[in-house]
Amino acid sequence: MKTIDQTIKEAIYNKQQIHAIYAGKNRKFCPHQIGEKSGKTHCLFLQFGGESTSGLGNPENNWRCIDVSLLSNVKVVEGQWYTASNHANKNSCVDSPECTVNF
Repeated sequence: MKTIDQTIKEAIYNKQQIHAIYAGKNRKFCPHQIGEKSGKTHCLFLQFGGESTSGLGNPENNWRCIDVSLLSNVKVVEGQWYTASNHANKNSCVDSPECTVNF
């Protein structure tokens, strides 16, 4: 059985969607980078659907930096892969990247 980390890395490599539960809400993400931050594995996702506490509006504002240990019911889903025009901007989500989407 794959770990959540392995599942996300595979989704990054194949540009696939991730559907998961985070903070009690169903989320739809496109993962862009996974790696270590402060000793924990984090992933930089673009959230394109599902529920959100802060709301979903302009894609450039839908970046989520999430500790992957807080995700549950993680599933890879086929479908359109989304990014935002500011995807190349420097981010502080991951200090030591293990896998980054290839554009």
